[in-house]
Amino acid sequence: MNEALRFENIAKSYHDGVAEPVVVLDGASAVIGEGEIVALVAASGTGKSTLLHIAGLLDTPTAGVVHISGRSTQGLNDQARTRLRRDAIGFVYQFHHLLPEFSALENVALPRRAAGLGRRAAEEGARDLLHGVGLAHRVTHRPAELSGGEQQRVAVARALANHPRILLADEPTGNLDPETSEQVFAMLLERVRDTGLTALVATHNPDLAARMDRVLRLRDGRIVEA
Repeated sequence: MNEALRFENIAKSYHDGVAEPVVVLDGASAVIGEGEIVALVAASGTGKSTLLHIAGLLDTPTAGVVHISGRSTQGLNDQARTRLRRDAIGFVYQFHHLLPEFSALENVALPRRAAGLGRRAAEEGARDLLHGVGLAHRVTHRPAELSGGEQQRVAVARALANHPRILLADEPTGNLDPETSEQVFAMLLERVRDTGLTALVATHNPDLAARMDRVLRLRDGRIVEA
């Protein structure tokens, strides 16, 4: 199996005005293969989001290297990091972060427009993605007109807009009630498996974690196989 994502001795610490740095990650290493769906489990405040931000090139480690599809990201300039993030990585967060003034269709089309597609092509693809997550009847609705589960479905469609190789999800159902959480998570798994994506999903829910291919745990700043 080819590797999609590799953490090589990732360390991250913050000073925050204190004398001693706060160590969040301390030599975290792991390899995730192409097409794997992997759960990342840890207690709140122990570095799950930090690791996902580093994986997604939204943050830089204090030490260590992230490899994407076998390519080291060390030393990439801001433009190269932005291009790689846009083309290779999709993000789903606990809160949907949809733009409130735009419709579901427009929210999903935005990443496609940013990638250089014209409006018609961007919206045609966005419409197909929304159909794929069960929201063909909601394309013209703004976020405030959607339920929490529908908002997260739009967020998943947006994450898939540019056909990424890797999906990073940070507690993607954490704000939903149990029934809606199950529906959204089942849809997320289905879309990821259907498209052959690699996914790293942070969750505190052991039942959801058990449905993925593997479980990784963060412990004392390091990654261990569950």
